[in-house]
Amino acid sequence: MFPAESVDKPLPDIEFRMPSKILVTGGAGYIGAHVCKALSESGCTPVVYDNLCRGHEESVKWGPLEIGDITDDDRLLEVIKRHKPEGVMHFAALAYVGESVENPGEYYRTNVRGMISLLSAMEKSSVKPIVYSSSCAIYGNAQTLPISEGHSQMPINPYGATKVMCERILKDFAIGDKLKWMALRYFNVAGDDPEGEIGENHDPETHVLPNLILTALGKRETFELYGTDLPTRDGTAIRDYIHVTDIANAHVCALQHLLGGGESGAFNLGTGHGFTIRELILAVENVTGNKLPVTCMAGRPGDPPELVADPSLGQETLNWQPQFSDIETIVRTAVQWHAAAI
Repeated sequence: MFPAESVDKPLPDIEFRMPSKILVTGGAGYIGAHVCKALSESGCTPVVYDNLCRGHEESVKWGPLEIGDITDDDRLLEVIKRHKPEGVMHFAALAYVGESVENPGEYYRTNVRGMISLLSAMEKSSVKPIVYSSSCAIYGNAQTLPISEGHSQMPINPYGATKVMCERILKDFAIGDKLKWMALRYFNVAGDDPEGEIGENHDPETHVLPNLILTALGKRETFELYGTDLPTRDGTAIRDYIHVTDIANAHVCALQHLLGGGESGAFNLGTGHGFTIRELILAVENVTGNKLPVTCMAGRPGDPPELVADPSLGQETLNWQPQFSDIETIVRTAVQWHAAAI
């Protein structure tokens, strides 16, 4: 839909200080909370802005919580002017694909209108750098594999369409050097904090790994496996799973890149390696020691057989490498979190 972004080469080592405060919208959610921890460990105080509609107050551990909606222009501006953050991490959005099909208006209101509200408040407060939580959903069905940043952008659901629009809005607000931005396009985020302080807690839970683990721990009767005759090595869908702690560290690297004078741009966050659902089932069985009851279902329309990232550009430019994204670590940390939370 839009041409691939041109991005610069990796920056040489540049001396700069981490900012004292960063505004984290949606910081009470799964990924946002992990990013808040990573920011705190880098010496920065995250100021969480969240309406707690789907986030959890108990996940806000490393800085103050400001309750507010992402579409509330006055509240956003008031919070930014009072805390004076030196940058923004933006996670506040709706993110269920099926729900976006059923209620597209709410997705456009929250995700797109919310982006405009946030950028307008930043502009009025002279806050420039923003790291945005984007998604591989912008690509739609894979035309080539692995998927690079230059892949065509043809989202197949309203959720993905809102992510494309928000990236375009970032580019438009940046005209005239009014904004510095980084959009990070996640593939399949999974796993939980290795230290067990925070973890994934959705209601309803739609992600495959938590549902596998809840089944293994006896909290679900069966795991529904959608699609067993896909053109993959064992007939089930292949996905690129990346640990949430690696995602969080990539956000800190992206912020450092922008603060160090790096160019704006968009990057994939993945590992470049895919696992089938059956391989993920086996990994959960190996970690838990429990055999999973599985019910095979017909494949879902529009569910791509394989989505795997080419993450090389982001790794090179941001000087970032995943450290926790082997499948055993992803599953083990998730099992530890869910077992403790039950």
